[in-house]
Amino acid sequence: MQLHFKSWMLALLTLLIVFLIFADISELEEEIGNSGGRGTIRSAVNSLHSKSNRAEVVINGSSSPAVVDRSNESIKHNIKPASSKWKHNQTLSLKIRKQILKFLDAEKDISVLKGTLKPGDIIHYIFDRDSTMNVSQNLYELLPRASPLKNKHFPSCAIVGNSGILLNSGCGQEIDAHSFVIRCNLAPVQEFSRDVGLKTDLVTMNPSVIQRAFEDLVNETWREKLLQRLQSLNGSILWIPAFMAKGGKERVDWVNDLILKHRINVRTAYPSLRLLHAVRGYWLTNRVHIKRPTTGLLMYTLATRFCNRIYLYGFWPFPRDQNQKLVKYHYYDSLKYGYTSQASPHTMPLEFKALKTLHQQGALKLTVGECDGAT
Repeated sequence: MQLHFKSWMLALLTLLIVFLIFADISELEEEIGNSGGRGTIRSAVNSLHSKSNRAEVVINGSSSPAVVDRSNESIKHNIKPASSKWKHNQTLSLKIRKQILKFLDAEKDISVLKGTLKPGDIIHYIFDRDSTMNVSQNLYELLPRASPLKNKHFPSCAIVGNSGILLNSGCGQEIDAHSFVIRCNLAPVQEFSRDVGLKTDLVTMNPSVIQRAFEDLVNETWREKLLQRLQSLNGSILWIPAFMAKGGKERVDWVNDLILKHRINVRTAYPSLRLLHAVRGYWLTNRVHIKRPTTGLLMYTLATRFCNRIYLYGFWPFPRDQNQKLVKYHYYDSLKYGYTSQASPHTMPLEFKALKTLHQQGALKLTVGECDGAT
């Protein structure tokens, strides 16, 4: 009887261990997202590490070790592949494009078109389904009649994130040399041109930017600063996610009003209602378990549709660089770190790992230091 009881307990213990291993893997994203600081992302495990302490990120059928070392040591994050010379993998790039097209089409999903909405239509916010907004007359006026990327294709595209890793990079000239340049959240460029360049073909603007960077236009000074920034775009695509989350409608209306009142030369675009979920679905299929895609990841996913080669700059979700020097959250302000805040809907270190894997495979080039030829 005692022997039978011991056998039963051993079996139960074995099942519990198996359960904990799988629970451990499924919680990988949460550990990274809630680690309490940009610099605590764990070491990539080596081939001798036990499988119970790792998970795999699979990008288009190719897997690489992802992230889970249970030790408490923080590490450097070196993105350089075995060979220091990066080489574009055209075959993989085309494969990624084909797979993404099963989920979304950037040409169509980059913006809602004028024929699909009318003034007064009620829209349920994508991430706040219980809240709604009405399509204003100004928003309707600025909806494009055709996709701003209709039939577009570019030999090379630069996607410029806003990390402080760009400071002292000398990447401005290299960025401006690309066929198409995408920037995020109306980040300033003029005073940082040596490191970030000036060319802008598409720039995003989350409604929260108006609050964070332009003080919610509390006076004429801030209103003039926003007006000047919009005027500097000079024909670029201004991509405004107006339907994502409640709380931004008034800010979107302010921007739309400025554009119309001052006849600003921009091409406005408002992403489709399905875009965010479609992008998340693609990455989840590839075992990248993101809560909500960042603007940078959205732009990369869209760019695969119309760019032959994609180069990323300013993507770095850690407080120190590869040489352990401090890195600002944004290159242009003193905002404190929040990449891994529990309150954040994003899991930036996990996204970075996926992009790093694609860099090593040649699907994109990720620059996190000085650019070649920088002086």
